Amino acid sequence: DPALPLQVIRPEPCGVCGSRIRFGKAAVKCRQCQLLLHPKCREQCPSPCAPRPRHHAWPCEGVLADFASPTPPLVPALVVQCVTEVETRGLTETGLYRVPGAEQLVREWKRRLLQAGGALPALSSVADIHVVCGVLKDFLRGLKEPLVTFSLHPAFLRAADIPDDAACGTALRHVVSKLPPANRDTLAFLMLHLLRVSRSPDCKMDVFNLSRVFGPTLVGHGSANPTPLAIMEDTPRQCKVRGFLRCGLCPGHCWHPHPPSLPAQVVAQLLSLPPNFWRGFLGPEQENLVPV
Repeated sequence: DPALPLQVIRPEPCGVCGSRIRFGKAAVKCRQCQLLLHPKCREQCPSPCAPRPRHHAWPCEGVLADFASPTPPLVPALVVQCVTEVETRGLTETGLYRVPGAEQLVREWKRRLLQAGGALPALSSVADIHVVCGVLKDFLRGLKEPLVTFSLHPAFLRAADIPDDAACGTALRHVVSKLPPANRDTLAFLMLHLLRVSRSPDCKMDVFNLSRVFGPTLVGHGSANPTPLAIMEDTPRQCKVRGFLRCGLCPGHCWHPHPPSLPAQVVAQLLSLPPNFWRGFLGPEQENLVPV
């Protein structure tokens, strides 16, 4: 069968009828000429066709900009597709992003998505949504530098540690605006997603639990190979984020102190910023990034 079934990442016109195939909708692509069309238009596909060069796969590693969309908002298609799949069928799953998916499946699907490049295979065939969550986290962890970048890492930590909430928010907005465009847009997209996850009562993943999970992933350390001293410095003497003392991870929801890492505090403070701040970076094109 020369037709390849897939899920549309960015709206594109059907090669037969010309109408737009919306994001997240099913489509088929000719394996020879790469023509994209609605499944219902398949029988009207012109024949024969001329083969076109295959789309180059993404690199196996790199900084975020190496994977980003060429047009705003600059969010990698892999991130968009994973988030879309999680929001489509994962917001009733307990422990979303905390419960690990099967490691072998996570590695396999990450490899498949990276090798696919532009036209990604549909994730609807992945039965365990925790595997999709694992692919997203593994992709972000595998970048050559974290989303907040090494150069801005100290500024994020300083801003998140400001005691006054208003001053902290102002400082964080300023630092976010200094991020490379792809990092900034992707961070905004992820923050809005995590806020939706935190509001799902079934997930039982509030802002503080999500911050613990995503602190090392999005913020990490200030260099690729941090020293033991640098790691120790990322653990604060006291917690400034209200609610962190109730760790929520021990049996019975213990109340004894479990100081979070500074990267976790950064993510918690970023999630406390107004959603409209994050939407401002995605602009009117946001409708192309989330399921309708």
